[in-house]
Amino acid sequence: MALLAGVSAEYYERLERGRTKNPSASVLDSIARVLQLNAAERDHLFALASPSQRKPVHRSSPRLRPGLQQALDLLTDVPALILGSRHDLIAINDLGAAFYVGFDGLPKGQRNMVRYLFTVEAARELYDDWAGTARKVVAELRLYAGTHHHDPKLAELVGDLAVRDPDFRQWWAEHDVYLREHGSKRYHHPIVGDLELGYEAMTPVGEPDLVFGTHTVEPKSPSAEALALLAHWSTTTSRERDGDSSASSIPDIADPGSTT
Repeated sequence: MALLAGVSAEYYERLERGRTKNPSASVLDSIARVLQLNAAERDHLFALASPSQRKPVHRSSPRLRPGLQQALDLLTDVPALILGSRHDLIAINDLGAAFYVGFDGLPKGQRNMVRYLFTVEAARELYDDWAGTARKVVAELRLYAGTHHHDPKLAELVGDLAVRDPDFRQWWAEHDVYLREHGSKRYHHPIVGDLELGYEAMTPVGEPDLVFGTHTVEPKSPSAEALALLAHWSTTTSRERDGDSSASSIPDIADPGSTT
């Protein structure tokens, strides 16, 4: 490894054990090249090797500017949410609240996507590939830890989940890192059945600690029809809960193929 990276074996051993301060960017680039690291893994390597450059911990809860809240609320056809540090939930649209079954059951101070995946049974049933999704989310949290290792809320979250869930404990110990951008997933929703949705993860301009996540869906597809049915069910249920006598009847939700 040292030979391929162009450094002495002694220097590489000191670097690997954390006994070398502030290694040069050229050395880290060489190591990243030899290890064939992707962009997220390379950034993680630089963060671990250069602790003085790690980001400061933001202890205050981020305030969502009105424009972002309005942009979220305008998305009525797909589930969407805004996450902060450690995957804490900052805001979610109405359809997102209906889609992520059981999220609202978490106490307000613990509404976090990682905690949701590992502590809410409905989350395990919602994702067709729960293990693959949960493992990637742990790797995303590990990437955050590389630049925020002194975050007390991170330590609290990791400690709690490590005690409660063996899968989290195992995957956290593997030290994998992952940067989510876009993709697709399959779901099984208890109200509307099977769906296949895309997702996009974006960082709003001027808000580096936030992630604006939105699902996408193929127009006129069965998944689009299922989301429309879920939106109708959510709106009607909300009106009935608020005592609105004008709430219209809904189709038989036991049949995901029924139409409005």
